[in-house]
Amino acid sequence: MSTSQSPSATTKPAIPRNKENDYTEVMAQQRRALVAEQCGQDLNHVSHYSINPAQTAGNIENFIGVAQVPIGLAGPVLINGQHAQGEFYVPFATTEGTLVASYNRGMRLISQAGGVTVTVVDNAMQRAPVFIFHDARQALQFGEWIEQHFTQIKQQAEQTTSVGKLRNIEQYAAARMRYLRFNFTTGDAAGQNMVGKACFAACEWIKDHYPHPGLVRYNLSGAMDTDKKHAHINTLHTRGKRVIAEVTVPNALLQSSMGVSAQSLFKMRQVSQVGGFMAGTINTGAHSPNAIAAIFIACGQDAANVAESSSGITFADIDEAGNYYLSITIPSLIVATYGGGTGLPTQKECLQLMDCYGEGKVYKLAEIIAASVLAGELSLSAAILAGDWVSSHDALGRNR
Repeated sequence: MSTSQSPSATTKPAIPRNKENDYTEVMAQQRRALVAEQCGQDLNHVSHYSINPAQTAGNIENFIGVAQVPIGLAGPVLINGQHAQGEFYVPFATTEGTLVASYNRGMRLISQAGGVTVTVVDNAMQRAPVFIFHDARQALQFGEWIEQHFTQIKQQAEQTTSVGKLRNIEQYAAARMRYLRFNFTTGDAAGQNMVGKACFAACEWIKDHYPHPGLVRYNLSGAMDTDKKHAHINTLHTRGKRVIAEVTVPNALLQSSMGVSAQSLFKMRQVSQVGGFMAGTINTGAHSPNAIAAIFIACGQDAANVAESSSGITFADIDEAGNYYLSITIPSLIVATYGGGTGLPTQKECLQLMDCYGEGKVYKLAEIIAASVLAGELSLSAAILAGDWVSSHDALGRNR
């Protein structure tokens, strides 16, 4: 039996829901019928899918169907990672023509150059509560107490999870507030909900056991955890995985494959760094969010995490033999191979084709994404310099 949501001041009918079981084809059909009646639009394509609506429980509310985003395949790309080793094909879900072709071209170049070296150098997920006092001196005393009782706080936090581990607590002082940034490792999950639950348990224990006067209240988030927003603190301290991809491409290979020289690419990079500085960009590369967003959508990642993951630090050099060294550091790549949307059938298949589904695979996925990002950096930079950026988009990137 279906029921409607609580009445409100709106004049249109509420979206149908079933309190007992809302994840059925019957309920999806009722909601699509509502759209047809109220909006005048039949959802013929939205309603075609191969998954069982019951499989979407925990991932969506008011299910009506699926967004069919085209998925293209790029690769193979040769990766010399600590966790991803060998050649990989990579799925990209995108509606931007030329994108997959460009990454495919960069992957071919990287593979011909001997592969891309990728390293995950840090790993942390945050929740950042703020504790508010009557004055700054009381907040300072609180900060000292937190340092002295880290072991007990860690025990309380980790009682809520079998996977999350509290690594350390950063402290930041402002006015009469003390901002605490709890850093957790979260296994193969992205972990935002996991660390929120763990941090809440820790904060409740702190509130009940802090012996000194002056604590007015605390908020579970003081916004220094920066959920779904870019923040410079992540560029310095990491959120998610901090991944570095690097490659050295022989000058002769660049000239034969891309029609540009190592020296010209290096000089172009110097010029673009200045432009990026003047623009105030958070990314000194060409377009790393293109790969990140496309792989995220294909592989069941939280697409809003592209906001944090879009930060990038590129570095280029010319070695003594005149070859081109390029690296990109992605300081806040938030990925998962377990939980969230990774278990949905389409997304699971895309993860499995890279052997990146399930436990023990998250570092591997991070390395594959970073390798793909670097391929795109090389390809687009060369296209801009060679003058075929616009012509390529004109040929492949216009849906007429």
